[in-house]
Amino acid sequence: MTRRWITCLLLVIAFDFGALWYWRWRKEQRFDDLIRAAAHQYQLPPALVKAVVWRESDFDPRSVGKAGEIGLMQLMDEAAHEWAGSMRLAHFAHEDVFDPRTNTLAGSYYLAKLLRRYTGTDDPLPYALADYNAGRGNVLKWMTGPARTNSTAFLNQVGFPSTRAYVQAITGRYAEYRREFR
Repeated sequence: MTRRWITCLLLVIAFDFGALWYWRWRKEQRFDDLIRAAAHQYQLPPALVKAVVWRESDFDPRSVGKAGEIGLMQLMDEAAHEWAGSMRLAHFAHEDVFDPRTNTLAGSYYLAKLLRRYTGTDDPLPYALADYNAGRGNVLKWMTGPARTNSTAFLNQVGFPSTRAYVQAITGRYAEYRREFR
Protein backbone atom coordinates (compact mmCIF):
# COMPACT_ATOMS: atom_id res chain seq x y z
CA MET A 1 0.00 0.00 0.00
CA THR A 2 2.82 2.44 0.82
CA ARG A 3 4.51 1.83 -2.53
CA ARG A 4 1.28 2.60 -4.40
CA TRP A 5 0.78 5.77 -2.33
CA ILE A 6 4.33 6.98 -3.11
CA THR A 7 3.82 6.26 -6.81
CA CYS A 8 0.57 8.24 -6.82
CA LEU A 9 2.21 11.10 -4.96
CA LEU A 10 5.10 11.19 -7.44
CA LEU A 11 2.65 11.19 -10.35
CA VAL A 12 0.73 14.11 -8.83
CA ILE A 13 3.95 16.05 -8.28
CA ALA A 14 5.10 15.34 -11.84
CA PHE A 15 1.72 16.41 -13.22
CA ASP A 16 1.73 19.62 -11.16
CA PHE A 17 5.27 20.44 -12.28
CA GLY A 18 4.38 19.74 -15.91
CA ALA A 19 1.24 21.86 -15.71
CA LEU A 20 3.14 24.70 -14.06
CA TRP A 21 5.89 24.51 -16.70
CA TYR A 22 3.32 24.51 -19.52
CA TRP A 23 1.42 27.44 -18.00
CA ARG A 24 4.64 29.46 -17.65
CA TRP A 25 5.78 28.55 -21.17
CA ARG A 26 2.38 29.51 -22.60
CA LYS A 27 2.35 32.77 -20.63
CA GLU A 28 5.72 33.73 -22.09
CA GLN A 29 4.68 32.81 -25.66
CA ARG A 30 1.34 34.54 -26.07
CA PHE A 31 2.70 37.97 -27.06
CA ASP A 32 5.56 36.71 -29.24
CA ASP A 33 4.03 37.85 -32.54
CA LEU A 34 3.38 41.35 -31.18
CA ILE A 35 6.87 41.54 -29.71
CA ARG A 36 8.46 40.42 -32.98
CA ALA A 37 6.45 42.96 -35.00
CA ALA A 38 7.30 45.86 -32.67
CA ALA A 39 10.97 44.87 -32.50
CA HIS A 40 11.13 44.62 -36.28
CA GLN A 41 9.49 48.02 -36.74
CA TYR A 42 12.05 49.71 -34.49
CA GLN A 43 15.02 47.54 -35.52
CA LEU A 44 15.51 45.91 -32.15
CA PRO A 45 16.32 42.29 -31.34
CA PRO A 46 12.99 40.61 -30.46
CA ALA A 47 14.73 38.78 -27.60
CA LEU A 48 15.62 42.13 -26.02
CA VAL A 49 12.06 43.43 -26.18
CA LYS A 50 10.80 40.15 -24.74
CA ALA A 51 13.34 40.37 -21.89
CA VAL A 52 12.12 43.88 -21.04
CA VAL A 53 8.49 42.69 -21.09
CA TRP A 54 9.45 39.79 -18.82
CA ARG A 55 11.14 42.06 -16.28
CA GLU A 56 8.69 44.94 -16.42
CA SER A 57 5.35 43.12 -16.25
CA ASP A 58 5.97 39.37 -16.26
CA PHE A 59 3.81 39.31 -19.43
CA ASP A 60 0.77 40.87 -17.70
CA PRO A 61 -0.78 43.48 -20.04
CA ARG A 62 -2.91 44.88 -17.17
CA SER A 63 0.10 45.54 -14.94
CA VAL A 64 0.25 48.95 -13.23
CA GLY A 65 3.37 50.23 -11.48
CA LYS A 66 3.63 52.43 -8.39
CA ALA A 67 4.65 55.49 -10.41
CA GLY A 68 1.82 55.16 -12.94
CA GLU A 69 3.61 53.05 -15.54
CA ILE A 70 1.30 50.64 -17.32
CA GLY A 71 1.13 47.58 -19.55
CA LEU A 72 3.59 45.00 -20.76
CA MET A 73 6.55 47.38 -20.99
CA GLN A 74 5.41 49.57 -18.07
CA LEU A 75 5.26 52.85 -19.97
CA MET A 76 5.04 56.20 -18.29
CA ASP A 77 2.68 58.82 -19.68
CA GLU A 78 5.44 60.96 -21.19
CA ALA A 79 7.04 58.08 -23.10
CA ALA A 80 3.68 56.86 -24.36
CA HIS A 81 2.70 60.33 -25.59
CA GLU A 82 6.09 60.81 -27.24
CA TRP A 83 5.46 57.66 -29.28
CA ALA A 84 1.90 58.72 -30.07
CA GLY A 85 3.18 62.09 -31.26
CA SER A 86 5.74 60.43 -33.52
CA MET A 87 2.91 58.33 -34.97
CA ARG A 88 0.67 61.42 -35.29
CA LEU A 89 -2.10 59.86 -33.24
CA ALA A 90 -4.56 62.66 -32.55
CA HIS A 91 -6.73 61.10 -29.84
CA PHE A 92 -4.33 59.22 -27.63
CA ALA A 93 -4.63 58.60 -23.89
CA HIS A 94 -2.05 56.95 -21.64
CA GLU A 95 -4.57 54.17 -20.93
CA ASP A 96 -4.35 53.17 -24.61
CA VAL A 97 -1.08 51.41 -23.81
CA PHE A 98 -2.97 48.75 -21.88
CA ASP A 99 -3.46 47.30 -25.37
CA PRO A 100 -0.54 44.85 -25.81
CA ARG A 101 0.08 45.82 -29.45
CA THR A 102 0.14 49.54 -28.67
CA ASN A 103 2.30 48.95 -25.62
CA THR A 104 4.95 46.88 -27.37
CA LEU A 105 5.11 49.39 -30.22
CA ALA A 106 5.44 52.39 -27.90
CA GLY A 107 7.87 50.61 -25.58
CA SER A 108 10.03 49.43 -28.47
CA TYR A 109 10.07 52.94 -29.92
CA TYR A 110 11.24 54.31 -26.58
CA LEU A 111 13.84 51.57 -26.03
CA ALA A 112 15.27 52.11 -29.53
CA LYS A 113 15.52 55.84 -28.81
CA LEU A 114 17.44 55.14 -25.60
CA LEU A 115 19.83 52.74 -27.32
CA ARG A 116 20.60 55.40 -29.96
CA ARG A 117 21.25 57.90 -27.18
CA TYR A 118 24.27 55.93 -25.94
CA THR A 119 25.95 54.87 -29.20
CA GLY A 120 29.18 56.56 -28.11
CA THR A 121 29.73 53.85 -25.49
CA ASP A 122 31.27 50.39 -25.81
CA ASP A 123 27.86 48.81 -25.14
CA PRO A 124 24.76 51.05 -25.19
CA LEU A 125 22.52 48.38 -23.63
CA PRO A 126 23.35 48.88 -19.91
CA TYR A 127 23.04 52.65 -20.30
CA ALA A 128 19.71 52.38 -22.14
CA LEU A 129 18.28 49.91 -19.62
CA ALA A 130 19.39 52.06 -16.69
CA ASP A 131 17.76 55.05 -18.40
CA TYR A 132 14.56 53.05 -18.98
CA ASN A 133 14.49 52.13 -15.30
CA ALA A 134 15.91 55.14 -13.44
CA GLY A 135 15.74 58.02 -15.93
CA ARG A 136 18.21 60.02 -17.94
CA GLY A 137 19.11 62.35 -15.06
CA ASN A 138 20.42 59.48 -12.97
CA VAL A 139 22.29 57.94 -15.89
CA LEU A 140 24.04 61.27 -16.52
CA LYS A 141 25.09 61.37 -12.83
CA TRP A 142 26.57 57.88 -13.13
CA MET A 143 28.42 58.60 -16.41
CA THR A 144 31.58 60.09 -14.91
CA GLY A 145 35.19 59.24 -15.65
CA PRO A 146 35.64 55.91 -17.44
CA ALA A 147 31.90 55.22 -17.00
CA ARG A 148 31.21 57.76 -19.77
CA THR A 149 32.03 55.13 -22.35
CA ASN A 150 32.86 51.91 -20.48
CA SER A 151 29.74 49.91 -19.66
CA THR A 152 31.45 47.82 -16.97
CA ALA A 153 32.63 50.97 -15.17
CA PHE A 154 29.17 52.45 -15.66
CA LEU A 155 27.42 49.49 -14.04
CA ASN A 156 29.79 49.75 -11.09
CA GLN A 157 28.80 53.40 -10.66
CA VAL A 158 25.05 52.90 -10.88
CA GLY A 159 23.87 54.39 -7.60
CA PHE A 160 20.70 52.33 -7.18
CA PRO A 161 21.21 48.63 -6.41
CA SER A 162 17.72 47.99 -7.80
CA THR A 163 18.69 49.55 -11.14
CA ARG A 164 21.90 47.53 -11.30
CA ALA A 165 19.88 44.37 -10.59
CA TYR A 166 17.35 45.44 -13.23
CA VAL A 167 20.04 45.82 -15.90
CA GLN A 168 21.65 42.50 -14.96
CA ALA A 169 18.30 40.66 -14.91
CA ILE A 170 17.33 41.89 -18.36
CA THR A 171 20.72 41.25 -19.93
CA GLY A 172 20.71 37.74 -18.47
CA ARG A 173 17.21 36.97 -19.72
CA TYR A 174 18.05 38.56 -23.07
CA ALA A 175 20.94 36.10 -23.44
CA GLU A 176 18.55 33.20 -22.69
CA TYR A 177 15.89 34.41 -25.13
CA ARG A 178 18.44 35.05 -27.90
CA ARG A 179 19.04 31.30 -28.20
CA GLU A 180 15.41 30.54 -29.01
CA PHE A 181 13.53 33.72 -29.87
CA ARG A 182 14.19 35.62 -33.06
